[in-house]
Amino acid sequence: MNVLILGSGGREHAFAWKLSQSVGLGHLFIAPGNAGTSQHGKNIDLDTGNYPEVKEFVLSEDVGMLVVGPEVPLVDGIHDFFKADPELSKVMVIGPVKAAAMLEGSKDFAKEFMKKYDIPTAAYATFTSDELGKGLEFLKSMKPPYVLKADGLAAGKGVLICSTIEEAEKELIAMLRDAKFGKASQKVVIEEFLKGIEISCFVLTDGKTYKILPSAKDYKRIGEGDTGLNTGGMGSISPVPFAGPEFMQKVEHQIIAPTIRGLIDEGLEYKGFLFFGLINVEGDPYVIEYNVRMGDPEAESVIPRIKSDLLQHFIAVGDGTLAQEHLLTDPRFATAIMLVSGGYPGAYEKGKDIHGINDVEGSIVFHAGTSRDEKTGVISTNGGRVIAVTSFGESMKEALRQSYVNASVIDFEGKYFRKDLGFDLKFL
Repeated sequence: MNVLILGSGGREHAFAWKLSQSVGLGHLFIAPGNAGTSQHGKNIDLDTGNYPEVKEFVLSEDVGMLVVGPEVPLVDGIHDFFKADPELSKVMVIGPVKAAAMLEGSKDFAKEFMKKYDIPTAAYATFTSDELGKGLEFLKSMKPPYVLKADGLAAGKGVLICSTIEEAEKELIAMLRDAKFGKASQKVVIEEFLKGIEISCFVLTDGKTYKILPSAKDYKRIGEGDTGLNTGGMGSISPVPFAGPEFMQKVEHQIIAPTIRGLIDEGLEYKGFLFFGLINVEGDPYVIEYNVRMGDPEAESVIPRIKSDLLQHFIAVGDGTLAQEHLLTDPRFATAIMLVSGGYPGAYEKGKDIHGINDVEGSIVFHAGTSRDEKTGVISTNGGRVIAVTSFGESMKEALRQSYVNASVIDFEGKYFRKDLGFDLKFL
């Protein structure tokens, strides 16, 4: 089967790396891809937001499966476009339809869904610009810190945690009245703050049944000790030591199963990855957010731990036969350390030559923001998050040690990476 992956980051490189190992794979295409994905398939210069252009390519190359990496095409309805077109309707799409993708596309929709299906989450209220006064009054009824979430997609920047009522009021006004996040903050969800440790859980579902993938812990803030600005992710660790059988049983029974049942009851077609951003509050899981795709940088530690044939699992998702699949995982720890450009997540420069990739031993290098000069073969930086270095180990400490060794082997001007991943988890 010929497969087209949409996206250009570390998640998409992890997909390409894993799918290229399948005996059932024909040609693999990645649009637009990066310097790393080109090692496993052919990068295609497509405007992934131009669905007629995507259609033309899919038909010309006899593509049988579309794997959608990022959230925007799903929230925009690319799966619906394929379903509605007689020439594309038989192409398997890994990713939900637009109505189901609102679990990520609208924080208010997600909170209403969780409330309806009794899925544990923080108490909340939602306000529009016309209700700014009510929102400010609601803030006064809450205890600090205050959590404000832009309702729509805001490229990971739409969640604010404010320590004082003055800061919260200022930010709520900026979001609702001054459109701080554009259309994304036409509505704002104000949430109760939950104190605990976060964990990412994932399932692959065909809309009827599901397979639980390995858990992961990602690190969003730029500074060590989880300080500074939020980023797209500075690395990840899988599995999460505290997510033992008892905790994961709670996750499945209280969160995963009712979410899948709710999607079925609502008639929302869901085929693909479902990401549960959870927080462990004194041993009980609560949902912080849903994502309707695989996480990044979690993919760079989770996907390598899948030992079975990912393409076969994807085909089963498309066929609705996932229940018959046996998903096998590597019991070892996998850790992914993200190397980022100097200045990220603020202003940073691109085009810095990258050295040492071929000197890496004992780790997997997943490209994120990279490009390759076709004439010289030189690989250079092309984004804020540049490369993830993933390693296995019998313990988390061993895996991290190996990743850090190779994080130092790779070099480019302005390179930065956090040196404290796992600081909040017990070394095993």
